[in-house]
Amino acid sequence: MAVLYFFQFLSAFAVVILILLHSPKGEGFGAIGGNSSLFSATKGLDAGLDRLTYLFGTIFMVMSILVAVLSI
Repeated sequence: MAVLYFFQFLSAFAVVILILLHSPKGEGFGAIGGNSSLFSATKGLDAGLDRLTYLFGTIFMVMSILVAVLSI
């Protein structure tokens, strides 16, 4: 059971880090001064980061369900 808790903690930590690594999607106040970045050169990096976030989010949900079911 401790192994499941450990992997759940690691996946939760990875999800938090990956979410914090995402670039902001909104233009915010940058659109007022004309500094908005509509076309960005980091589209490939963002796509890979999205995939990793979805993967670790799914792993976290599966681990959470496993811990809940096995702790009954």
